[in-house]
Amino acid sequence: MEAEFEKIVSKGKKLIIVGFVTISILFLLYSRYQDPELLTPAAIDSIQRIAYGFYITLVASFGTIAIGLYRYCKGKVAGKQKDLSTIIALTVWNSKSRKIFVVTFIGYGIFFSLISGTLVYQPEVNFAIHYGATIPSGFIAPCCDGPGYMPKIIVYLTEHVGLQIIPINLVLQITVSYLVGLNAAIAVSAYSISKKGRGISTIGAATGLFIACPTCAGTFLSIFIGTASGIALSIALAQMQTFFIAISIPVLIITPYVMAKKLRNSDGSCKIDTK
Repeated sequence: MEAEFEKIVSKGKKLIIVGFVTISILFLLYSRYQDPELLTPAAIDSIQRIAYGFYITLVASFGTIAIGLYRYCKGKVAGKQKDLSTIIALTVWNSKSRKIFVVTFIGYGIFFSLISGTLVYQPEVNFAIHYGATIPSGFIAPCCDGPGYMPKIIVYLTEHVGLQIIPINLVLQITVSYLVGLNAAIAVSAYSISKKGRGISTIGAATGLFIACPTCAGTFLSIFIGTASGIALSIALAQMQTFFIAISIPVLIITPYVMAKKLRNSDGSCKIDTK
């Protein structure tokens, strides 16, 4: 029976890896079509079809990762081993923790989309007048920008509200929102046991915000220290975007294991009621 659960966990891991590897390869392959010279009238239709295929594959990859995560957690919960990964799975499998995860995942995702520019609200700009857009409407821009930034989906919902979906931001938004949701679910369960765990989770979540919006800190600080200084800081933070990505995601991944130690009994079992 234990071997069967290990098999489920192994299949889950493979699906997660396949999903992320596929996304990485997808970004690399599509970057080959970002040369403006390739965007000729004869080639535009082909590149547009490739852009549609890009998002179909991207969505399929997200689905593969989601199925992999579900199988991984299910195998860990059913196996009832005493490693930290099992403690995390058991904690999140708790009905209360799952509700917290879903609410945090959706809430943080919406907030992330606002600060990253995915969800655009410009009351001073009328999209129909300034851009000649049909309301509502949408299209895929196939070219041209750096790897991960194309193809871009532009949607005009109203005269002042729209969507600008950039592939790399979409991947980061879902990844970070998932990790923040996971941290929140575990932190709420561990709050009475470890306040330190909650603090680390908060740091990770706050740092994650800067992945898609490294200039936000400059915007906030400009209110307090002056516009010129805020702009200078924004420029400096923009140059450190990779640094924020490197710091936030590992913190959000490590924190659940830190808190899981606080949720494990001396015999290795989980302190949380998983019913």
